[in-house]
Amino acid sequence: MGNYKNEGYDPEEINQLKEECLQEGKSFVYVEDDDLDVLEEGECVHIQFPGKYQGTEVIFDTLVYTLRLHHSSLVYEMAVEQVRKTYPEYVPPEDRQLSYKIAPDLEEEAETALTELIDELEETEAVKVQEHVEVDLQSDYGIAMDVCLNVEEITDEVIENFILNFKANTLNLDTTLYSFTSEEEN
Repeated sequence: MGNYKNEGYDPEEINQLKEECLQEGKSFVYVEDDDLDVLEEGECVHIQFPGKYQGTEVIFDTLVYTLRLHHSSLVYEMAVEQVRKTYPEYVPPEDRQLSYKIAPDLEEEAETALTELIDELEETEAVKVQEHVEVDLQSDYGIAMDVCLNVEEITDEVIENFILNFKANTLNLDTTLYSFTSEEEN
């Protein structure tokens, strides 16, 4: 067996994945991903599936997520960027080091400004998103893909449908631009 710089192209790896898919009774397998555990169930999944790219068998290492999640992520990033212009010492909780310190009143001001900015960006529909598939051929493992779909939830059925259409080259993405607002649960 030859050494593959990218193991996602190794026929042994691909056959192993095919076997796992067979055992699961699906055309894909879920990948354990600690980074996704913080997200709401059904908003984003990490999967792998075997397929062909330009006639060569390969493993597609894929993140599949909802349009709503994509939108809220972009809105949040934009709001954090703006808040950091006013409060340069503010670091969002997910980026903080153990040594991070900020005065509680300053943090509260920054968090309030962040919430207000998010509301404003949503109300003015400053961020619009559409379904898309991004392919990264420079991935360390197989071919990496980001798949953003306009569905309420990422289910096995949604994934199977995507893979079926992707492999058959009949994928029809919705090019409509969408904007969302946060759903407050009181």
